[in-house]
Amino acid sequence: MYDTYYRFTGRPFQLTPDTQFYFESTTHRKAMSYLGYGLAQGEGFIVITGDIGAGKTTLVGHLMATIDPQRLTAVKIVSTQVGGDDMLRLAAEAFGIATDHVEKAHVLSRIEAFLHHQARAGRRTLLIVDEAQNLAAPALEELRMLSNFQLGGQSLLQIFLLGQPEFRERVNGSDGLEQLRQRIIATHHLAPMKPEEVGPYIEHRLKVVGWTGNPRFTPEAYALLAQASGCVPRRLNALASRVLLLGAIDQLDIIDERVVEAVVADLAVGEAGGEMLASDFADRTELELTQPLDEPGATRTAEAGGPLDDAGARIAMPRDESRDIARLLALQAEVETLNAAVAMGVQPDDPMVTDDERIAGLEERLARAEQRLEEQDEVLRRVLSKLIEWVERDARNGPFASRVA
Repeated sequence: MYDTYYRFTGRPFQLTPDTQFYFESTTHRKAMSYLGYGLAQGEGFIVITGDIGAGKTTLVGHLMATIDPQRLTAVKIVSTQVGGDDMLRLAAEAFGIATDHVEKAHVLSRIEAFLHHQARAGRRTLLIVDEAQNLAAPALEELRMLSNFQLGGQSLLQIFLLGQPEFRERVNGSDGLEQLRQRIIATHHLAPMKPEEVGPYIEHRLKVVGWTGNPRFTPEAYALLAQASGCVPRRLNALASRVLLLGAIDQLDIIDERVVEAVVADLAVGEAGGEMLASDFADRTELELTQPLDEPGATRTAEAGGPLDDAGARIAMPRDESRDIARLLALQAEVETLNAAVAMGVQPDDPMVTDDERIAGLEERLARAEQRLEEQDEVLRRVLSKLIEWVERDARNGPFASRVA
């Protein structure tokens, strides 16, 4: 909705990782340096950790987009709670090696043959394992054994492990992983961005979709966005998306701290009770339409207490429309969360699940996302119809009559 209103060519703050939006913050620059160092070494393990939403997947996507496939074969797998044998098969399948009805010894032999073939062709091989915190000790041990393959004294396989903070703590604190620790040549933890990077981050993503300055964010809005999101990219994306949606609904050309405060308050209600986001938001406040300005090109901003009509009275949207728009906000957030979960291929609610349960969960999320999209379209049509009817009625009978005339 807001991308249409602001004439963007896409959605700048979608939750699904997209390498075209990669932003090199200070912490991401350091991580890329470590990854580059690891690639130059051509052996061992590189461990990158970060909190949920810190940008690990986008970082790796950016790295893979910069790799010359003629010189390096890079594959990525997203791990689940699997044992050692299953990890071998996941790795083999990522390399394009068939594993159906094949014993473990033959799987290892095929992987080694593949690595030798790559080396003789002048290509190195990189295996990237995401969500490494889900790996059991036997799976980590199998990965370590894979890193033993050599040709002419040179390692045939390098492995990047990406995981949440507990993975690094586990690796460092487990006596059973001492051999793995000795193979780790570099580690880096993706910290949140610096507060002063939030503004450039938002503007970078907006520019990717054709932003030319409308809407304009005030410095105070950036500061509040940084504070409310903790400077974590995914949280910031979710918050900025809601802010722009409210900006489009209120027809704002300037996003200031009061707009962000309103969205933060709504999110707090939503986090307290899921579907409460729609109902409580409508009960607690009435969404308002910003008063049109007489002069074309003039900027609009949110006014404390809402816009005023010609007589100085507050213009408020009827309660039914308020509830519909609040419902639209909730649906959009749920669809984005569902799509992100499906795109990542993981079960966010419970990572300790079997593959069959994970697949069933993803199918359920797809079905729910499709249903929510249908509901969202229906609510959006109803909202737009009511808005047009409401504005036309007030233009004939209310404070806008003189302007329309």
